Amino acid sequence: MSVPLMQQMATAGRRVLVRVDFNVPLTPEGAISDDSRIRASLPTISYLLAQGASVTLMSHLGRPEGKEDLRYSLKPCAERLSTLLGQPVFFGSHKNIRPGEVLLLENLRFYPEEEAGDKTFAKQLSHLGDVYINDAFGTAHRAHASTATIAQFFPHKKAAGLLLQKEIKFLGEALINPERPFYAIIGGSKVSSKLGILKALVKKADALFIGGAMAYTFLKAQGVAVGASLVEEALEQEALALMSSGKIFLPIDHITIEGDEVMGPFPDGSKGADIGPRTIWEWTKRLKEAKTIFWNGPLGIFEDPRFEIGTHKIALAITNGNAVTIVGGGDSVSAIEHQGLGSKITHLSTGGGAALEFLEKGTLPGIDALK
Repeated sequence: MSVPLMQQMATAGRRVLVRVDFNVPLTPEGAISDDSRIRASLPTISYLLAQGASVTLMSHLGRPEGKEDLRYSLKPCAERLSTLLGQPVFFGSHKNIRPGEVLLLENLRFYPEEEAGDKTFAKQLSHLGDVYINDAFGTAHRAHASTATIAQFFPHKKAAGLLLQKEIKFLGEALINPERPFYAIIGGSKVSSKLGILKALVKKADALFIGGAMAYTFLKAQGVAVGASLVEEALEQEALALMSSGKIFLPIDHITIEGDEVMGPFPDGSKGADIGPRTIWEWTKRLKEAKTIFWNGPLGIFEDPRFEIGTHKIALAITNGNAVTIVGGGDSVSAIEHQGLGSKITHLSTGGGAALEFLEKGTLPGIDALK
């Protein structure tokens, strides 16, 4: 996919406006629990500083619903970025920063115009830079003011940052013509949220492993009693249609919320919470055959230590082979990082929904806006 590259832009001594994705997870106390997305932006920021640019960063955090809510302030991100860069990072409203300095604006979603893609708001933002760089893959699927609308005000001075370039390379090039066998692992709670990518992957992949709560819609569609597990009954026919491909592997046993292992029909009232040991063994054996693996979504309620085993064991399995491994989505990446396996994954994507939409459609509004 051809987009202008940041390295092709003249940035020395220029004011560079960069859309980053600092939408990091926070603890209940407001501390950053995982700074992966901030660290992922460092190559682009460091490159621009080395070129002698002044760098103004824009981002969002959480869902403050278009009004100022200090629970979603980006100030902790400015402080963490300052530590990572080893230099001060100015924060808040616009300041006249000098070459080599960095400013992070406050959360753009404090303004309703951001998510509305408002042209006037985008134009106001555009006055803060001579060059526009989009390095926020995680929000490139949103046609918001700072991710898409703003690009029209930089007709010949807009480009993809280093992180966005990397995401396009791995999610685009590596998965358009993957080395085969190409296997995909999809987890999470709802089929409805991932139906598009399931339809796309069942055509592209050689095998598709489905876990998490979404597996229960598939099992129920096949006539398996799944107790009180989450089922989207309206999508059972869609599930059967996907199953007809012969490429889909479902869990063969489960760990219930009560801590029991179930193989076959669930007891009444019982609810699935993780894939079971037989499934882990079977999937691990099959995944060893893969040359390319894409994974999105946890395979159980992994944030509960009682139900993290399936997600963690499969993470170990894909890092112990020789496949090109691409993991997309906040929960999946968190599970990988939690085990200290990040360095063993070929590419950890910073975008969950963006990664899925990019794989499904082949492009995103934030990428199209750069062309």
